[in-house]
Amino acid sequence: MRQIPVDTSGAVVMVAKSPQVKVRDRRTGEIATDTETGAKLMTVDVMFASNEEVEILSVTVPEPGISGELAMGTPVALTGLIARPWENDFNGQKRHGIAFRAVAVTSLAGAAAGAEAA
Repeated sequence: MRQIPVDTSGAVVMVAKSPQVKVRDRRTGEIATDTETGAKLMTVDVMFASNEEVEILSVTVPEPGISGELAMGTPVALTGLIARPWENDFNGQKRHGIAFRAVAVTSLAGAAAGAEAA
């Protein structure tokens, strides 16, 4: 499936909702894991502001890629962010969308505080 790299260099990105464990199957409660590393997957909702537009994106990231305190409003960096289009049939209806995945979500709160102190 096609993966599209997302340039975040001109965007302001902040946590909209703290990291949550990604559930693979809601009926069984099975937790989603990375197919390559076996790491537990997390979902972080972020506010992505660019070109005078703001969107809330739900980004999947392996648990080891989450660093720093990620409370609501925390500025963050998204490392290796990609967009992946998806499509499936659910109960006879076609559904489609874009899934976002990052290698890491890193808090910039410490860096901002350090810059203010200087």
